[in-house]
Amino acid sequence: PDEPAAVAREDEYLWGRDILVAPVLEKDATTRHVYLPRGAWHDFWTSERVEGGSEISRAVDLETIPLYVRAGAIVPLGPVKQYVAEKVDEPLSITIYPGADGSFLLYEDDGESFDYRRGAWMGIEMTWDDQRRLFRMKLAEGSRILPPQRREMEIHLLGETRKTTFEGKPVEMTF
Repeated sequence: PDEPAAVAREDEYLWGRDILVAPVLEKDATTRHVYLPRGAWHDFWTSERVEGGSEISRAVDLETIPLYVRAGAIVPLGPVKQYVAEKVDEPLSITIYPGADGSFLLYEDDGESFDYRRGAWMGIEMTWDDQRRLFRMKLAEGSRILPPQRREMEIHLLGETRKTTFEGKPVEMTF
């Protein structure tokens, strides 16, 4: 809100606080002009780091919507499910976008009831210390580990992947 150039853009938006979406609205477009707010951003598709505070031009095609992720963001993805209760074997993928400190609260409940109102929810607090290159996870205060008791995860940072298991106890890893 403190950047008039960003507020004036009517053809792009923030999804959450860290992902900028710039849909392609012109037929047969090959480039898209995107205004990135101040700070460092990463192209979601290529991981290229771009400094914000100005308009950039990005090549586009029919298959790719320009997405930019704020430096310091921690973004969980997948695994893909067709419905809430579907059991999947793939690990949760967490991507860290370096360049600033960041935090994220991953929230889970059973997806079917209101039991979260009685404390049946799980929060995993994730933090990234950019200077120390340190990623941490811990159970959020007031939450508890929900089944399954073991959460397999892949943590990604600039092409490097580390596998870990979260079982309710704090986890630290240095990149």
